[in-house]
Amino acid sequence: MLQHLLESSLRQTMNRMVRPLLHPAVPVSLQRTVTAQAYRSSIPPRGCKFDNVTIGGIKAIRTRHGAGESGVVLYLHGGGYIIGSPSTHRGITGHLAKSSGHTIIAPDYRLAPEHPFPAALDDAESAYEGLLKEGHAPASIAIAGDSAGGGLTIALAMRLRDKGRPLPASLTVFSPWVDLTHQQLYSPECEPVLQPRWIEKAARLYAGKEPRTNPLMSPIHGDLSGLPPLLIQVGSQEILLNDAQRLSERFNQHHGEATLEIYNSLWHVFHVHAGQLDRATNALAGAAAHINRHRAK
Repeated sequence: MLQHLLESSLRQTMNRMVRPLLHPAVPVSLQRTVTAQAYRSSIPPRGCKFDNVTIGGIKAIRTRHGAGESGVVLYLHGGGYIIGSPSTHRGITGHLAKSSGHTIIAPDYRLAPEHPFPAALDDAESAYEGLLKEGHAPASIAIAGDSAGGGLTIALAMRLRDKGRPLPASLTVFSPWVDLTHQQLYSPECEPVLQPRWIEKAARLYAGKEPRTNPLMSPIHGDLSGLPPLLIQVGSQEILLNDAQRLSERFNQHHGEATLEIYNSLWHVFHVHAGQLDRATNALAGAAAHINRHRAK
């Protein structure tokens, strides 16, 4: 009963405070400032340690809970490629570090419109290659991300595959944004977070002059074969539900191993409420189990 009331309260908060902020008329600079403050409510578990590091020439935040010796997760934050940072996602990375026993590396990749495609992908690749140079075995590395970071996770795996580079052990995405053409947006009865006009603006700013069908920008339009096992978690109350469903279908059609988990009555990247909302905490625990299951022992 208490959890149900909490879900209702959080949904109203998202709808009244976050959704109006994610409006195309609000300047990107203001959105960055306000969302940085809003994410303060996403609290990591006690015992987490955060350090500023540089991986592959890219600044990042390293998150550990306990020894953090099981492996490493390269975590790519969301924000439509125009807002967000490793700092805003400390709640998610903290809970993922605790659940998985892994060290989490969240690179501070460059954002649009100052740095359009492929800057974010280039930085994510540099961070991954930096982990390899530090001596991390590919089988001990997972890549994960939410929203735009989820699409970036798939795009990075595709680029690594195409270059013949060693692939990570697994992929995990939360509410992934994998089609910047927005040809099949979902229309839920309630969408507490995202506005179609805002994600259209974000797509335009990130794409620049590049066609949005570029698979390294919109992975749903690319070849998804030969990629590591994938876990997709998504809420039923979000316009990107179809992105997640189509990604799962296409991934499996290309003989991959994709698992899709839909959380009824939850919203875009509900994982930020881990530690408060039981289903969010449990979702991250499930993601950690997927990561640990595929890590080389």
